[in-house]
Amino acid sequence: MIQGANILITGGAGFIGTSLTQRLCSQNQVILFDNLHRDAFSNTALAQHPNVRLIQGDVLDLEGLRRAAEGTDMIIHLASIAGVDTVLKNPTLTMRVSLQGTLNALEIAHQSGACRRFVDFSTSEVFGQYAYKVREGDATQLGAVGEARWTYAVSKLATEHLALSYFKQFDLPALSVRPFNIYGPNQVGSGAVHHFVTRALRGDPLVIHGDGSQIRAWCYIDDIIDGVLSALERDEACGHAFNIGNPRSTVTIYHLAREIVQLASSKSQIIFQEMNYTDVELRIPNIDKARELLGFEPKVNLEEGLLRTIDWYRQQM
Repeated sequence: MIQGANILITGGAGFIGTSLTQRLCSQNQVILFDNLHRDAFSNTALAQHPNVRLIQGDVLDLEGLRRAAEGTDMIIHLASIAGVDTVLKNPTLTMRVSLQGTLNALEIAHQSGACRRFVDFSTSEVFGQYAYKVREGDATQLGAVGEARWTYAVSKLATEHLALSYFKQFDLPALSVRPFNIYGPNQVGSGAVHHFVTRALRGDPLVIHGDGSQIRAWCYIDDIIDGVLSALERDEACGHAFNIGNPRSTVTIYHLAREIVQLASSKSQIIFQEMNYTDVELRIPNIDKARELLGFEPKVNLEEGLLRTIDWYRQQM
């Protein structure tokens, strides 16, 4: 476990950022830099923790980000526009935040001369519509130019190139993480598990876009945090991109909805809506590289993870 570090987490008030902070803050100083567009921070007790400080700001503001990064020696760069609906409505902003925001964070880390780890968060969407047991070195598959759906993936792939270029050219100890469908307690936004669980607990219909045959591998939040913490500690992680997910927890979206209804003892109906955008049909990672270099091994199976998630939301509601 990393100790005595001063860590900046951009987008730190979100789901993954707050979960990371809860694991890091007992033995490190953590600064969260976030515009609070998606706020999971308020659902925690982190505001009262002496080792945690929240700074409201935007990664497009270079000088504001630079001030937040003063005195830090690690940067975990999570800030981005996410969620299909949000990306479709804001494709230009999506690309600006990814490209310029990541460039700002990398340049600050490089200029400081004190950064001993930079973790860039990318996305599994860089593999396109069909990704079966994909490895990090496999060719990425990007959608058609002009389809707003793919602006997120395109810009995230570019940030990977940026981060690894800073490693190669400037010896910045940088790496990229490609998360595959993360879920768990305190998730905010428009993720499928968040949507299904909250609606199932209220007895509302669960809405599936398309026919529900889309296949996903689901990774519980605690497992991805384990992977990131390992990347902070292991020097051999630098200069690499890593798939972080749980290929053993693979189901269709329809099966996921049914399982959540059953586990929540809900009477919710499952309804289908026509999909008005291009979706990812198949997404399952190969995690051999993360196993080898990070010692990563997902521990929480899908049923256990869903039960923990349902229990957390039930207590909140």
